[in-house]
Amino acid sequence: MAQESVFAPWDDPNETPLIQFQNVTKRFGDFTAIDDLTQDIYAKEFFALLGPSGCGKTTMMRMLGGFETPTSGTIKIAGQDMNNVPPNKRAVNMMFQSYALFPHLSIYENIAFGLRRTDMAKDAIDGRVEEMLKLTRLEKFARRKPHQISGGQRQRVALARSLAKAPKLLLLDEPLGALDKKLRQDTQFELMDIQEKTGTTFVIVTHDQEEAMTVASRVAVMDEGRIMQVATPAEIYEAPNSRYVADFIGDVNLIEGLASTRREVAKPAAKAIEKVEEPIAEAEQDDNVGWLQKKLIKPIFGDRDAGPKLLPAPSEDELDAAKEDALPDGGLAIKWSPDEASIIAFNGDEDLAGKTLTYAIRPEKLNISKQRPDSVNKIKGKVIDIAYLGNLSTYYVELSNGTMIKAQMTNARRLARRNITWEDTVWVSFTGTAGVLLES
Repeated sequence: MAQESVFAPWDDPNETPLIQFQNVTKRFGDFTAIDDLTQDIYAKEFFALLGPSGCGKTTMMRMLGGFETPTSGTIKIAGQDMNNVPPNKRAVNMMFQSYALFPHLSIYENIAFGLRRTDMAKDAIDGRVEEMLKLTRLEKFARRKPHQISGGQRQRVALARSLAKAPKLLLLDEPLGALDKKLRQDTQFELMDIQEKTGTTFVIVTHDQEEAMTVASRVAVMDEGRIMQVATPAEIYEAPNSRYVADFIGDVNLIEGLASTRREVAKPAAKAIEKVEEPIAEAEQDDNVGWLQKKLIKPIFGDRDAGPKLLPAPSEDELDAAKEDALPDGGLAIKWSPDEASIIAFNGDEDLAGKTLTYAIRPEKLNISKQRPDSVNKIKGKVIDIAYLGNLSTYYVELSNGTMIKAQMTNARRLARRNITWEDTVWVSFTGTAGVLLES
């Protein structure tokens, strides 16, 4: 069976975008809501606009729907300039957070409402409504009124009504915001399933990071009218391009320090370790010394002790230095505290040496233990607080310079068998490629 190709039209230079924002700016008086924005969105994408309140994501969606006009720049849908096309003439539908269902109409009539205002034949309307009811699993609720069904079901009615006219593009403005968390999580997967079955391009506006990361093929993280990064959810999470994106998406530890290159250097500490188990070499004895030993000293004092004389055992710091010297060259070392060893980042760009950078690392990529670990990076600290979240626990650890970092561990063991608690001295450790280095 042939392997299914990954959906990534944005990586194909021969693909033509369905939506094109070209140097779009939108101002409201002196306030710039969208600032010279250029972005492509492709057919069949589930594209998420993610950001805090006031970042411009809703304005961007309203311009797509035709409810706002750009101050400058061009928006194209399927190659057509939309700047002078009214909302009702666009192959676009918009689903609002409030759902805006007609309370006096049945579920069936709510879905059919838009179709009845076209020249579609009655039989064709009935067939399309039945298709939408089946798609959203609402067949048995067709004759009920909106107040007689649950919030999640009302959300699906609004979705069915929006898809009934088969738009090229569906805009979803915080569509799951009115649902409780459990229902919202379930509905996210329903949305993804419906989008995949219909092949409609979805653009969703949300401030919920988990929602965007779950449903979207790509996420655009926005701030102050600009798109800071556009990438797949995995890329946004694992390889943020700025401190803002790293901090906005999920939990992250941000440690600032001065970067320097890791060049090939002499390894005095390693050499010292090698000598621990080696006897101090005897000096070569000339014939006179050998005669003195044999004829005078030996008859009086006996044979000389030939046992090896060992150097003092190395300290833990010397052992760490030896291991660091033995590591492959390359990457950067981040001096984040004058009293602590540098953080080693094998994946650091050496062109950034000499700059003050931010080392960003996710809590789940940190290990926490009471014993000093054998790891490339390890930092000593004290547990200040613990957040028990059922499937995992988050440990808040204060480092020597007052920096507070978070480490997460899955709760694979019973509570009574966990041995780290408040005020414990612990080691936080991580690999040389666990984090990313950011300039801003």
